[in-house]
Amino acid sequence: MSIMNDVFAKHKEGILYIIFGGFTVLVSWGTYALFVLLGIDVNISNILSWICAVTFAFVVNKWFVFMSRSVDRAVLVKEVGSFFLLRIVTGVIAIILFPILLAVGLDQSLFDIDGLIARITVSMVEIALNYAASKFIVFRKKENNA
Repeated sequence: MSIMNDVFAKHKEGILYIIFGGFTVLVSWGTYALFVLLGIDVNISNILSWICAVTFAFVVNKWFVFMSRSVDRAVLVKEVGSFFLLRIVTGVIAIILFPILLAVGLDQSLFDIDGLIARITVSMVEIALNYAASKFIVFRKKENNA
């Protein structure tokens, strides 16, 4: 059990990011389904579920992954604004990258789903960019100048 504890201690931030990322996907899919079942248009439901998922991701990343505990209004406004803005940027990158990957040959089917290899690749890039943006920009630790 000590090996597992050592691995978790060494990679805690990344492991928590992946775990809470899975929960974020569930929030996204669940809220989308809820909105659609409530009779809301699928496009509006998609936007609303994205907002719910990014809001959830912000909260869990702030408190549990990157341990940013400030509740100062100015800090919160900066963190929320930069988090949402950077998620929009990585979303745009994903939208642009997908057809490029298809064009360069990642258009293969997986499980009889066309383009799934490209979609998985785009998701991995998006996850890495979101992690880096959160760690080094949004929730960057301030160095003590003591």
